[in-house]
Amino acid sequence: MSEIRRGAMSAIVRVGVDLAKQVIQVHGVDSGGRRVVGRTLKRDQFAAWAAQLPPGCVVAMEACSSGHHWARRLRAMGLDARLIAAHFVSPYRMEGKSGKNDATDAAAICEAASRPSMRYVPIKSWEQQGVMSLHRIREGFKEERTACINRIRGVLAEFGLVFGKSPKVLRAKLADVLEDADNELSGVARLVVQRAFEHWRELDEHMRWCDSQVGQHVRGSDDARRVAKITGIGELGASALVAGVGEFKQFRGGAQLGAWLGLVPSQNSSGGKASLGGITRRGDDYLRTLLIQGAKSAVMSAAKRNDPTSRWLVQLTARVGWQKACVAMANKNARIVWAVMTREQGFDPQHVSVKPQAKLPAKAHQAQRMGAIPMSAGATA
Repeated sequence: MSEIRRGAMSAIVRVGVDLAKQVIQVHGVDSGGRRVVGRTLKRDQFAAWAAQLPPGCVVAMEACSSGHHWARRLRAMGLDARLIAAHFVSPYRMEGKSGKNDATDAAAICEAASRPSMRYVPIKSWEQQGVMSLHRIREGFKEERTACINRIRGVLAEFGLVFGKSPKVLRAKLADVLEDADNELSGVARLVVQRAFEHWRELDEHMRWCDSQVGQHVRGSDDARRVAKITGIGELGASALVAGVGEFKQFRGGAQLGAWLGLVPSQNSSGGKASLGGITRRGDDYLRTLLIQGAKSAVMSAAKRNDPTSRWLVQLTARVGWQKACVAMANKNARIVWAVMTREQGFDPQHVSVKPQAKLPAKAHQAQRMGAIPMSAGATA
């Protein structure tokens, strides 16, 4: 490599990278924000090119397919690899929506990474990605099973055979329907339903395998075991939360974790007047869905328990309805998960949180120490 090129590479302090399957676009700038390099690299050339960057150089990428893989490799090289959510990058594209291409995307990523307040996506380890791949394929099997059941129902309905909505009801009746020679099912339709039924049983077996793997992950992880004991979480939610979030201490509090999962109200406030709407639904749809589905079971069975959270749920459900209570419980569980994970303590259903005392002015604090203000008055000041 020539001296001029080596000097140019050493001047780079920040690189924006637009990832793709076969080509990778890079956009590097110096300390003054001036472009030093902008070029397209083949996939197998990117690692060798990145090795020429100075140690500690910021390399920003969108959190997309293969983003975590490249971030781990770049960090192993001594570079400061960062991932940015795609919706945080698009406002920095100077050409706007009509000027989207690889080069402008790389430049926008580089510019977004220069913002001091930019929020980055935590880089997942290969163990985390392995567990999350298990959850993703389980979701795929579940959706495919639902589609298979609906196809069976559609074929049967064409011949006047309609059953209850529950898959258990259909499964119990299906064998008899296939054996019944008096119904209107034709020979071909009977073979179709038989083949679809076999596919249904095969998908059930795949689901059982996924569930067993999730159980092994929970039993082998201290963190997942602690989270699984929380009311309304369970093994599936515990495994997904531990693998999907990773480092819980990246959040300042449980409320920030709830906001990251999209469980807090959206806002349209102005002029000092707060206007709240439905939940934002930001973040990972899968994790949020698991929390809400688990919260539904906690709400439905709250009257059978006598812990503080269950008593609160019963009162809340009577006041706002069970749907809002489910979302509120999901948000509460997100905060409980954060507390359990950051404090490394087990879940205690009888725990009652104590609201911290309000800060007193300096003079009032001094008077309290002298005994002029009772402690109870100081706590409510």
